Formats: sequence, C-alpha cells, structure tokens
Amino acid sequence: MIDREENLTPLIDAIDDAHWVAVDTEADSLHAYPEKLCLIQVSIPGQDVLIDPLADMDLDPFFEALSRHTLLMHGADYDIRLFKRDHGFVPTAIFDTMLAARLVGRTQFGLSNLVKDYLGIELEKSSQKANWARRPLTPRMEEYARNDTIHLHPLVSALREGLAEKNRGEWHRQECERLIRDNSIINSPDADKVWRVKGSAKLAPRALAVLRAIWHWREEEAIRRNRPPFFILSPDTMVSIAHTAAAGKGVGELLPRRMPDHRKSAVCKQVKATMQIPESDCPERHKAPPRKHISPSQKKRFGEIQKQRDAEAQKLEIDPTIIASRSTMVRLACEAEGVLADVLPWQQALLRVG
Repeated sequence: MIDREENLTPLIDAIDDAHWVAVDTEADSLHAYPEKLCLIQVSIPGQDVLIDPLADMDLDPFFEALSRHTLLMHGADYDIRLFKRDHGFVPTAIFDTMLAARLVGRTQFGLSNLVKDYLGIELEKSSQKANWARRPLTPRMEEYARNDTIHLHPLVSALREGLAEKNRGEWHRQECERLIRDNSIINSPDADKVWRVKGSAKLAPRALAVLRAIWHWREEEAIRRNRPPFFILSPDTMVSIAHTAAAGKGVGELLPRRMPDHRKSAVCKQVKATMQIPESDCPERHKAPPRKHISPSQKKRFGEIQKQRDAEAQKLEIDPTIIASRSTMVRLACEAEGVLADVLPWQQALLRVG
C-alpha cells in the first residue's frame, strides 16, 4: 500500500501515461464518526494499487492526474461524495458500470453479479463490513479492496459493447454527467430538520424539544467517542424517551442496559433540563404541505406519460424507473416548475416531453 509521497510520484506518472484508470474507495462509516475516506483503490494497465489517504501525503497531484482521465467506477455516487467532501476533488468524467448495466437491461447490477456473469469470476466479499481505518490491512482486506477495481476494465469493455449494440452510449454519458453533478454538491444540513429522526413527526412540541436535546447530546458523544451515532442511542429509543418524558414519566428504563451509568445520567440530565424550558422555546411540529389535488386533465396526462414510459421500457427491455420515476411523471403531468431540468434529454425523447 502506498503511504509515502516518494512512492506516490511514480504512480502519478504511470496514471498520466495510462490508457485507462479504474478507481474505488473505502470508508469507515460502520466504525467511526464522522466517517472518513480510508482507502483509494486504483487499477491501471499492469498495476493494481492501494493508496492510504490517512497517511501524511499531499494527494493533490494524484487527484490532478485522475482529473485528466475518464475514471472507470461502479456505483460512483458515494465515492464522488467522499472525494468532494474530504479532498475537494470532482472527477471530470466517469464510466459507471452500474448505470451501464441498468441501461443494457440488467436487473442484477451489483459488482459481484456483473463480474460473475460477464467474466466468470467469483469475488471474495467477506471484508465488506471491515474497519478500513485499520492499519495494517489484513491480506483478505487487501484482496477484497483490489477486487473492486481489478476487473473494471474488462467489465467496461463488455458493457461498452452492449451499449453500442443498443445505441445507448449517449444515454449512459448523460447519466454519468448527472451522477457527477448531483453528488459533487455538498449541502449544509438544515438545523431544524437534522435531528427530526424517523418516528418523530407525531411528537408534541415538548417531546420534540427533548428529542432535539438528546440528539445533540448523542452527536457530541458520537464525535467524542468516534463511534457511529446509532451505537450510542438508536432513533427508536430517542423517540420513545422523548414521548415518555413529555408525558411526565421516568425514562431510565428506556435506556440500553449496556449504556454506562455516567451516560445514562447525562441523558437524564438533558431530559430534566429540557422539561424546564418555556413552551415558547419548544420546536413546532412540521406541518405536512397541503396535498395537491391532481386535476382530471393532469391525471389523464399522467396516465399518458406512464403508458408511454412503460411501452418504451418494454420495447427496450429496461426497468421503467430508469426512464422516469412515479414522482417525476407526476411533476411532468402537473408541469411543475423546473421539472425538465431533472429529466435527461434521452428520457425526454422517450417520454415525448419537453
């Protein structure tokens, strides 16, 4: 594994000379908080390399070299977000094998399925939930990591041929451009929404205040302990605590048995303090937006769009949802503002919209 700049420099030169470059990443989302990019896998002709982004290296020249290539990737949305958030890098162009597989009509498009079906190779997947911040990596982890890029070039060749046969290469190019665009924008979380976990919509304002307080406590505790928040307190438990506290009942019995006493005490302290704040400081329930009724003409238009989509999908032998989801069809039927910006040209042509 490359963890020194003097070993990275020859790889950068090799990337510049390479005819193709395959890339993947690993993070530690199941083991740390906040998660971080822990490993970068790169395959080029004659080399399959692991790079340690946790080492003290300047990776800017490496990313500059990547930017001069169309990167071969699989399911690249998560990787693009990691690159952008941790290193400010956005690929110039990619060839995503998952998108290509869907466009040629594959119903199983995981990397293992594709490598097995196209190349006849069974991938070793036992390290899927490994802690990628661990050093040194075990031999099995290294094998797993290399498998994510070592087969991408022959897989891309097969999928490119399939796209060309079906005249869908341009469709794939548009999809890859959108994948880069959508996942390279990192939005700041809404401070009034981020703590509203699943199950909290029906809580009263006082219970919401309790939930907000223990969510922020959990966030601080997760960062302090470098552990994913759900290991500290599950969302279901937080909602139960908030509901029970607002009803004037004790919450001690709801806390996990494995939780140390000092953390239980901290949670109870948060609950007690929140129960004493003025009602005016409690957050309000989020009101559901008024339901928009579709007019008879819009309903008819939706039916026409859906019929057109399904007919094209059947003819092309692809999943209808890759042409348009139900929500997209509703927005098209209602002529919602900006909807065409979310529908790619190849999709507009098939749906006969725009």
